[in-house]
Amino acid sequence: MKGEPDFLRSVRDEMTDARVWIDRLVIGIFALLAGLTVVLFTLLTDAASQFFAAISDRGWWWPLLWTPALTALVVWALRWAPGAGGSGPPQVMAALDSHLDAQGRSAWVSLKISMAKVFAVTGGILAGLSVGRQGPSVQIAAGVMYAARRFLSPRSGITARELIVAGGAAGLAAAFNTPLGGVVFAIEELSRKLETRSSGLMLGAIVVSGLVGVAAFGNLSYFGRVRIERVGWGVFMPGMLLALSCGLAGGLFARLLLASIKGLPDRFCAYRRKWPIRFAAVCGLAVAVIGILTSGTTAGGGHDHTRALLSGEENGIPLLWTVLKFISTWLTVWSGAPGGLFSPALSIGASLGHDVATLMAPEYHMVLMALGMAGFLAALTQTPITAMIIVMEMVDGYAMVLGLMSCAMVASLVSRMVSQPLFTTLAEHMVEQLAGSPPELNKSPPPTP
Repeated sequence: MKGEPDFLRSVRDEMTDARVWIDRLVIGIFALLAGLTVVLFTLLTDAASQFFAAISDRGWWWPLLWTPALTALVVWALRWAPGAGGSGPPQVMAALDSHLDAQGRSAWVSLKISMAKVFAVTGGILAGLSVGRQGPSVQIAAGVMYAARRFLSPRSGITARELIVAGGAAGLAAAFNTPLGGVVFAIEELSRKLETRSSGLMLGAIVVSGLVGVAAFGNLSYFGRVRIERVGWGVFMPGMLLALSCGLAGGLFARLLLASIKGLPDRFCAYRRKWPIRFAAVCGLAVAVIGILTSGTTAGGGHDHTRALLSGEENGIPLLWTVLKFISTWLTVWSGAPGGLFSPALSIGASLGHDVATLMAPEYHMVLMALGMAGFLAALTQTPITAMIIVMEMVDGYAMVLGLMSCAMVASLVSRMVSQPLFTTLAEHMVEQLAGSPPELNKSPPPTP
């Protein structure tokens, strides 16, 4: 029949066109470099977290000096690479805007921005701020993959947008060790649509960078594995309350972050605009005080505290840690220091789930913690499928799948009644700022959320 593929001719064309294989080799090399960069970033942030813990052990008062000073230093240093600010995903989404040219796109994703992001976020974790590394990994890997465009032939047909989406997906997959989460994040948040060619590029990047991460750290979950043996009807009412609570809290958190970053006509935001370094130091001091009250468990992404809750080693006063982590993360973002929100959101959700379990159903504490992680992340980002998939890949047991879907969906719907989508709104705000800058300033973006 006319139009049917000719197998032998296709094989011959594949084997005789050297440029096709060179382009594929270029993509493979840069996917490998993206994975290696995420691994290096992980090692640096882990070392920074351990160093901060060592500093805190020298005396309870050390963070009161260390955290404000280093926070101010990180915010001050960002003036040389403003595109390295923020959490990461909004910057990648801004770079995907169809109205940007190559110069404007490079303001958010490039090798320079990726390297600056590595050191800036490492500095934030070294300071003991409430930030994670997964969101920044999205921007870091996207910048590395975007650099491949210089070495591809025009006949490859691979666009800058496809490289950025593939890099962002690979970065999230490698950081969380959740390949499916990377795929869904690319579809639901970054690209909104996926063509056949783009899907192959993205999957290839995820596989290569994911293998690098597995080779370096093993097939482990960042928050540990959640083993669920059974789920009974006794979890229905606590789960519904948790989903609603996650939706309200996550929506409030997103709205608070948007208001703080975009700025309001109040004295605090006015002070932040006039004296950003001093404001960062004040926020760092407040974060340090919270860290002292929680014995340092609010520093970083909060995964150590989450693991302790999952293992039953940590209890405490219900809602206290949840509220303090909430405030600590908000102050960290408001300070202007870069860092990811995925890990803090998962930690807050897990803690909120543990709180509900303590008050209503102690026998389902692991189930409710898993639901809380999916619910709060879905509410904050308003990407319920991504949130559900990320948590699902941490859970051993298919009994949780429908529960995770339901909780993420309900929490996301409630959040939409409270706040605009966080990442999308921030990306639009950054593109508007860049478009409104004078032409001579468009080489580097304004300070980013």
